Amino acid sequence: MTSSSVAPAGPATRRPVLFWASGVCAAAMLLVPGWMLIGNPAVLRGHPLLPVLLVVAAVLGLLWGVLLWRRRHASPPRSTLRTIGAWTGRVAVLALVAALAWLNPFAYQPNSAAAARPASEVSVIESPTTITMKPAGAPATLGLIFYPGARVEARAYADVLRPAVDAGFLVVILKTPLGLSLLDGNQARGAMAANPGISTWVVGGHSLGGVSASSFAGNNADVSGLLLYASYPVESLRDREGLAVLSISGTEDGLSTPDKIDASRELLPPAAGFVAIQGGAHAFFGSYGPQPGDGHPEISQEAAQEQISAATVAFLEQNRGR
Repeated sequence: MTSSSVAPAGPATRRPVLFWASGVCAAAMLLVPGWMLIGNPAVLRGHPLLPVLLVVAAVLGLLWGVLLWRRRHASPPRSTLRTIGAWTGRVAVLALVAALAWLNPFAYQPNSAAAARPASEVSVIESPTTITMKPAGAPATLGLIFYPGARVEARAYADVLRPAVDAGFLVVILKTPLGLSLLDGNQARGAMAANPGISTWVVGGHSLGGVSASSFAGNNADVSGLLLYASYPVESLRDREGLAVLSISGTEDGLSTPDKIDASRELLPPAAGFVAIQGGAHAFFGSYGPQPGDGHPEISQEAAQEQISAATVAFLEQNRGR
């Protein structure tokens, strides 16, 4: 009589699945950051926090892959508790990689109007955290600090804000951490300190950036004006004395809808101004292409941005010398 030995089914079946799941995690940690760093120039042009996180994730993924290969013959976890912990950790890693992929920014896409604009003597100084545009001629006395929308490259607002610089105003576009202005709502203070020659400050922002700008304006009495692009505050500013406000929105905006803009009147000072760009969409306030969830525009981006720029310049003119 012969006997045959049968290997235990549990560990033998668990090990290959766990091994390949680990390989998928290591590959994702290496490939997703590589795809973002190489495939999207906005990543390296933005705030340095995102590139640093991507490089760290890629290095850890590479090390994990090497370690996994060296231990490919090692025994798998034998207890149920350790197996559950191993799977939980791999699910968490994939969730973190997915979060990094979601942070991939909307890159600047210059439009035809920007390409046709004649060259001027405007000074553009780019640092790891700001883009500062200074007008030619006499030094500016009024400055605008602008918070970009969520995950939108700072350069995407240079075109629509350029007419303000041509009109004699300093413009500082912030590069926000991970493209999310709420992570550093007081970032404007650094820009103000870096430009001591400016006597009057206006803060502004697009979408989520406008929320941060509103909070900063509400908490800092040395801010004279608030400029909102398709945005609104989350806290009331009605009692904020001396704050001039202009809200510019699009009638076809699918994110900051006309109803939301209208409801924000109760949160803004009674004298706040409102400008509606007929046919304008959410993504028209910057130059970064279409945005998921947005409405269907009934006007060209160039025509919309001409109106946005004109309203911006007029608002800044009203605040000059306040």
